[in-house]
Amino acid sequence: MELTGQFERYLDHVGECLGRVDRRLGLKDYCSALMLPLKRKSIEPLAAAIDPYHVPAKHQSLHHFVAAAPWSDDAMLGAVQRWVVPKMLPQPNAADALTFLIADDSGMPKQGTHSVGVARQYCGQLGKTDSCQVAVSLSIATEHASLPIKYRLYLPESWTHDPQRCKAAGVPADVAFTTKPQISLAQIRQAKQDGLPGDVVAADAGYGDDTNYRDGITELGLLYVVGIKPGTTVWAPGTGPLPPKPWSGRGIKPTRLRRDETQSPVSVKALALWLNASAWRKLTWREGTNTKLSSRFAALRVRAAHRDTLRDAPRAEEWLLIEWPKGESEPTKYFLSTLAPDISRKALVAAVKIRWRIERDYQELKQEFGLDNFEGRNWRGFHHHATLCIAAYGFLIGERLTRGKGTKKNCAFRTPPTLSEGHARRTANSSSTTRR
Repeated sequence: MELTGQFERYLDHVGECLGRVDRRLGLKDYCSALMLPLKRKSIEPLAAAIDPYHVPAKHQSLHHFVAAAPWSDDAMLGAVQRWVVPKMLPQPNAADALTFLIADDSGMPKQGTHSVGVARQYCGQLGKTDSCQVAVSLSIATEHASLPIKYRLYLPESWTHDPQRCKAAGVPADVAFTTKPQISLAQIRQAKQDGLPGDVVAADAGYGDDTNYRDGITELGLLYVVGIKPGTTVWAPGTGPLPPKPWSGRGIKPTRLRRDETQSPVSVKALALWLNASAWRKLTWREGTNTKLSSRFAALRVRAAHRDTLRDAPRAEEWLLIEWPKGESEPTKYFLSTLAPDISRKALVAAVKIRWRIERDYQELKQEFGLDNFEGRNWRGFHHHATLCIAAYGFLIGERLTRGKGTKKNCAFRTPPTLSEGHARRTANSSSTTRR
């Protein structure tokens, strides 16, 4: 299984953050195995693929590298970014010059109760609430490609309120309960501190419906295009909260905005249903697998209304984008965006739909790189495995940007990888003696 010179150089580059020679060997073995066409990519099948004659020894070394060795996930992801991100960025002043930071979470079904973070919670992969682990991620995306740059396990309160359980799973002592929007906002903040590119944050309603999340993005000097729920309230065009009550000259001067029975915000769903037929326009945003993807959209300028009676000034106007596909009985999706007031509706829709890129990323990461195949139970192993999957995937993204979209995983090998003929894969409990 001979690697290409480019993949060797990539692993040398990424491995610089590991320092020790044994860890660099672990990186080479693990990422090379992740490139192989294996049905499952937990440690034992990876060890059997790398060294079918000495599976127990290789299993032990890979397990130590992933589950125990104290190398930095952030440092390795940083090395991946330095290799891949410059190839992703658009040319200066290009029409597609915006760079997006896409927030998302990914669920991985998991049985039992001991694996770190496992709990009954919503799992997007299953489309329902079930036993799973959920990780919050941040990706960089342009018109050319996308790449996860931050990845952190979400710990439900059933875990953070149980110190002994967390200790047994190796959860760092300083990890407290944090909501998914709070984790995501911290990732965005860190990305900006690291000097990573990013102009617009995109997220679904699980994040965008949180007013503090949207405000936090604005405070970081970023724009956003985020999903919201149908019940989110806004001030319709041409309306807004009442000014503070007139001051009588005595007592504390009123400073907070007001509402009354005649001037109140409305839900975005109610606003959508009030719109005339002329407000809706059919738009196409990209080519799908079999046909062009299109739907009907309405766009209007509104002000978010959440808790504005605690404010002394109305919120700034922003875009409300509503999607109502033909044939549906009511609108299906709602978005708020602080993109420029003069942006075209077509460009606004394109920004909203940029999130499809990371759906494709995570499909490949799970199906082709085994992101959800880790069988260990501890915090460090969970994050190390994910980081290594992203590192292997990052090489593929870089090659696709250089060589073309049709580039496959086996571009890492000079010849198609095969296991030694006539030798069965060993199990973790087998002897390491060479078969003859």
